[in-house]
Amino acid sequence: MHFIPLVLLLFGLSSTLAQNSTAPNTITTTQTTQTSTTTTQTTSQTTTSKAPTTTPRPSCESKNGTSCEECLAYVDCLWCIPTKTCITYPAKTILPPHSLCPLSDARWGLCTINFQILIITLSVAGALLLISVLLCIFCCCKCENIGSARSENRMNRQSDKRKTKQEQRKAELKIRHDEIRQKYGLSRASPYARFDNPS
Repeated sequence: MHFIPLVLLLFGLSSTLAQNSTAPNTITTTQTTQTSTTTTQTTSQTTTSKAPTTTPRPSCESKNGTSCEECLAYVDCLWCIPTKTCITYPAKTILPPHSLCPLSDARWGLCTINFQILIITLSVAGALLLISVLLCIFCCCKCENIGSARSENRMNRQSDKRKTKQEQRKAELKIRHDEIRQKYGLSRASPYARFDNPS
């Protein structure tokens, strides 16, 4: 349940950073539009056209002295509890400096979450996530090494069994051949011995 406010808080911070990074581009485009409308007005004196204007959003500083909920209705506002001031979030510094408002007293996104607890929570969660990933990698590598050692031992045992069976077969064949030679009176010394004796 506490995970949803953190996600909303992080999403709001990223949108604030995005708004502040695109703000200079918006100003230059509006200045270009205003310049083009003034040149249009000077060329055609009979027709006057104005670009549709939108009502500007009130600044965060105009919410000073109000409540935290009213201040945090806008994403780019920061509420400082001890001074009860609503400040535009300093997106360039990512975290508000202590001179602006102490982290334990700063509220952004939700009035119930302060920055100090948020930073500590996210740091601990990140550290636990990193440790768990490293532990999983270590266990996978260790299990793979153990598995390869087991399979290697199994293959060695199987090859030893094959070698012993082959040696047993060779010994059995040797015994059989010796029996056959004794039965028919063949000597084992040299296969060419019988050719040497003419009798």
